[in-house]
Formats: sequence, C-alpha cells, structure tokens
Amino acid sequence: MKTLQKIVLMIALVSLLSSCQSTPDTKQVLSNNETRKQIIDTIASNSEMMKEMTEAMMNSKNGKMMMQGNEKLTMMMMENYGTMMKILKNNPEMMQRMMSDMMETSKGDTSMMSGIYKTMIGNHQMMDMIQKRMEGNKDMNRMGNMNSMEGMDKKTKK
Repeated sequence: MKTLQKIVLMIALVSLLSSCQSTPDTKQVLSNNETRKQIIDTIASNSEMMKEMTEAMMNSKNGKMMMQGNEKLTMMMMENYGTMMKILKNNPEMMQRMMSDMMETSKGDTSMMSGIYKTMIGNHQMMDMIQKRMEGNKDMNRMGNMNSMEGMDKKTKK
C-alpha cells in the first residue's frame, strides 16, 4: 500500500511539474482579445519595447507595407518629428534603411525625386558636402565635365 501511495505521489508530482513548465502557445494567447490588447498597450507604453516593435515591423515586408499605407501613422510620425529624429540618430541602421527605401521609391516617382532634389539643393550645408565629395572623386569630376558637353560636338560633326 505504501508503494502504491509513493507511485501515485510521484506521478502527481511529475504531472504537476510538467504542467507548470509548458510554454503558452503564442497564437492561443493572442486569440484572446483582452490579452492581446493588454500586450499591445504594454508595448505601446514602454519606449524600449516600442523601439523593438518598430524595428521588427521595419524588417518585415508586411509590416513595412502596413506602416507606409497607414495615414494615421504617417501623421503621428510628422507630429513627433523630434522623437523620430532622435530614434534615427540612435539607430543608424534604421536610418540607412529608411533612406535607401526612400531613394528606391523615388526612382519610380518623379514628384518624390523632385522633392528630394529641391530639399537637397535648398540645404547649403548638404550642397557644400556633396561638392567637396565630388571634387575628391575623379569619376564624379568626369561626370561633372559632361555638363559642359565637351567632346559631344566632335561626335555629331562626323
């Protein structure tokens, strides 16, 4: 009888311990609206978690598309421009990705490209830096000489 009690007690302990160590299924936890809302609110109220969430969304194709198509998010980013700039300064990889995405998008959007061009031309510090870099880069100097159309007359006179 004592042996039977020990076996039952051991089975009960093993069952209890194994049930305590199981990890919850993510989909099951998120399927509960109240729990999901609590998780979202917790992330939104914690700046470190919010930064991680934003990075995860920027690294996700669906997340990036959702962020670009969300007018409220765009307006919020414009309202919190200072905060956004601080985040970008502290995260050069994210800033580089966003700049690359803007450049890639502008290739197919002439009005966006024109806007970027006007912004750069209007910024004297940016123009000075570009000019200094062009002076230091021989290939860029050769491209700069193309603006004067030197040598083009010779080809067309043949």
